[in-house]
Amino acid sequence: MIKHVVCFKLKNRADAAMAVNMLLSMKGKVPGIRDIEAGADLLGSERSYDVILQVTLDSMQALEEYQNDPYHCSVVKPFMHSIREGSVAIDYEKS
Repeated sequence: MIKHVVCFKLKNRADAAMAVNMLLSMKGKVPGIRDIEAGADLLGSERSYDVILQVTLDSMQALEEYQNDPYHCSVVKPFMHSIREGSVAIDYEKS
């Protein structure tokens, strides 16, 4: 299994709930997602990111399909890009 994790730093922390809802909207719309979680940071410290996305997929091919999915690319990504200041990501094999 593959774990795809993205942390977002938002331009405005007040948009965190809206961002979480948008990310979770992929459930049932993006094939290949085995599990999806998203949440907003509670502490708001200087080193904190504001929102996290964690997606579990079956394989690298499923990750590639997720990355190119029409809903993900035409709805979720543009929205997140419009409200984010920056982001970091990691994809790893989950044992």
